[in-house]
Amino acid sequence: MTMGEVRYILALLFIAPIAIGASLPLPVQSALNYRGVPDDALSIYVEEVDTGDVILSWNADVSRNPASVEKMVTTLVALDTLGPAYRWKTEVRYMGAVTDGVLNGDIAIKGYGDPYLVTERFWQLLREIRRSGINEITGNLLIDDSYFDVGDYDPAAFDREPLRAYNVAPNALLTNFKVVRYFFEPDPAASGVSVRLEPALDNLAIVNQLKVSNGACRGYQRGITITPNDDVSKITFSGRFPSGCSAYAMDRTALGHSEFTFGLFKSLWQESGGKFSGEWKNVTVDEVLAPSLVFDSLPLAEIIAKVNKHSNNVMAKQLLYTLAAERFGPAGTEQKGRQVVQEWLVRHGLDTAELNISNGAGLSRNARMTARNLGELLRYAYKSPYMPEYMSSLSLSGLDGTLSRRFRGSTLTGLAHMKTGSMDHVSAVAGYFQAYTGKRYIVVALLNHTDVHRGPGEEVQEMLLRWLSDR
Repeated sequence: MTMGEVRYILALLFIAPIAIGASLPLPVQSALNYRGVPDDALSIYVEEVDTGDVILSWNADVSRNPASVEKMVTTLVALDTLGPAYRWKTEVRYMGAVTDGVLNGDIAIKGYGDPYLVTERFWQLLREIRRSGINEITGNLLIDDSYFDVGDYDPAAFDREPLRAYNVAPNALLTNFKVVRYFFEPDPAASGVSVRLEPALDNLAIVNQLKVSNGACRGYQRGITITPNDDVSKITFSGRFPSGCSAYAMDRTALGHSEFTFGLFKSLWQESGGKFSGEWKNVTVDEVLAPSLVFDSLPLAEIIAKVNKHSNNVMAKQLLYTLAAERFGPAGTEQKGRQVVQEWLVRHGLDTAELNISNGAGLSRNARMTARNLGELLRYAYKSPYMPEYMSSLSLSGLDGTLSRRFRGSTLTGLAHMKTGSMDHVSAVAGYFQAYTGKRYIVVALLNHTDVHRGPGEEVQEMLLRWLSDR
């Protein structure tokens, strides 16, 4: 039986509403029973926004792992503390005289934690430098990422997948999330597979040992094995690529943060016609010397939309470190960021007894919160002056973000502004839902049980929303 058939059968069980809070709605209970998930593994909190009436409370005070729903806490604290117009800055200093378009000396770039200094934005930064009259740099690239102190960070600690983009460490001068997109295409002329990368980094060596084999375009990573050297400065691709694949792409991390920024700087600078043949060094810039150029980030309101809609882990971590540096001064740390969040919760009278923020992103086995915790947080957000910015940062059911493929073309399309959370044995959702009657509800559902991330969690969430839609 397909998941769609299961959902159809469960939807048929959508009968008269039950007594408020007495037990689980029958469609939700049926979804749990069908998949053999115990009902004590589920927590639900539903509150009508206008009246404050609690419509459903089920294990609402049981502490559970929220997965990426944790980002809702980090982004709300950042929005409320820093304001929607807050911008990060990236400073550039010319460490020498500029004569006839030549910078006779080094160029220094100091980062302050911009979470979205992707290739396009970094290109704009370099264009600003070019517009200031510099075409050639005779010295080196000096990189200052001292605004954050990440300490010893192991990208393999969470799931032994150090090359995955979600495991990237935060950094004060984070460029393109330290991620390369690899494009693979069969190359009949060479009887092999061509590999292209974006952005192009000439300090990243690629060893292509891929072969083509007959077959349909399927299989884990399309049969591609990735083997990095110790410092991820060389990537070896091996295995057999299916002939049925006309093209395939994957995102993986590469290099260290400073090496990546250097490679991106050199590539984009030379691509724009500039001359540069230097190396790179990590430094702490003397701030007595005023910056020659300051490049502003996108405003925070746009940043949190990228964090929540697309569940970007490293961007959420950047927010936590930024909160720390803004509150206590540099260097920002994860521990200080958690302290800022706890202080904010206490200051606003929100229950913190069962709430444990890990890294701001929820990519952790240690994060804990209750459904009621999140309900209280969402109630505060709805009454906040920045409610429109916060709500619009959440995925819209069936239309965008992590909910773009869920509820698409159904009666639930466009009714929910929500953040999803999923990792092994965790499935969660929280946000706002508007019923057909026009009533709006705060909805939180946290499910922690073996394999619920493989489908049962989404089925339970859908049955909850369908039950609520006619209220």
